[in-house]
Amino acid sequence: MNNEELVELGDLDELVRQVDRLVDTADWDGLLDLRDRCRRALERGKQLWPAASLAEYRLALDAPGKWAAAMLVPDAGRFTLGPLSEVAASTHTWSELAPHAPPTPQVSIAAQERVVRGEDLTSDDRVDRQVVELPLVLQPWEPTYPVAEYKATEVDFGDPPAVDQWEDFEAHPASIVDDAEARRALVDLAAAWVTESNGRAESVAVDGDAAAAVAALGARHGRIAGVDLAGALAAMAWTAASGGAHGRRRGMAAGRFSTWWALAALTGLLDDWPVPTEQLHAATESLRWYRWEAGEPDTGWSLRLAVEDTKRGRAWAVSAVDAAL
Repeated sequence: MNNEELVELGDLDELVRQVDRLVDTADWDGLLDLRDRCRRALERGKQLWPAASLAEYRLALDAPGKWAAAMLVPDAGRFTLGPLSEVAASTHTWSELAPHAPPTPQVSIAAQERVVRGEDLTSDDRVDRQVVELPLVLQPWEPTYPVAEYKATEVDFGDPPAVDQWEDFEAHPASIVDDAEARRALVDLAAAWVTESNGRAESVAVDGDAAAAVAALGARHGRIAGVDLAGALAAMAWTAASGGAHGRRRGMAAGRFSTWWALAALTGLLDDWPVPTEQLHAATESLRWYRWEAGEPDTGWSLRLAVEDTKRGRAWAVSAVDAAL
């Protein structure tokens, strides 16, 4: 059967097989035609959106840049394994996508996804810098971010950096202070876990050290480990990129942005946003970062982070968890 006949039949299983056949034969025009027909069928009451989304996903993932770039539009890939800006950027260089890219925000997000993967796009005027207000090249103090690796039917979202050299701690909570911007920025790292899944997140600011901040969250004893700035940024970005158990993945470009925003909030520089990179990095020099545990089972998705400012005598802690219930 051809595309027209399969769409009229409306058999989703057969449409999925047709997507595979078209990919296997590199018939990208045929796959785009199938996507278009499935979309138009929705107007006639045929619920073929899973086939349309799958076609969009495979075009972004497997097709050459001409067809992949055409998927970088606002309404494409709504039900796929991840945002198509990240999917396309995971298998295409910027030079493959850019010549064919439409003038959409998703294109600039895809460019930032390529930056996360190591490309330097600072001199490329095709990227709208106002879509994601971050440098178009990784800074020397940034980590190797845990990026997603997409395949035809599955995806590996990576993991936050492993932690070693744990030490037991026992602490009493310090005086809580009102630092709404920093607390909100830390909680927002797990926004998708909370608003779209089963997650919960809370943060606190105290006049004291990191252990006292953790204790203020209710964990008066457990394990704590110091991590460097890059390790902390990678864990924060992994969290912010993720959708948790059931939420929509935001992508690592969004994860990097949320991490920079949290850095600016912790250092009191949000009023200067977008913060010059040298100024932001200099402001982080007085920060000390920690991962912590309080004996909970290590299942699902979690971020337990604490940071103290040795110059101001202030500390923050965040606990965010999600699970597939």
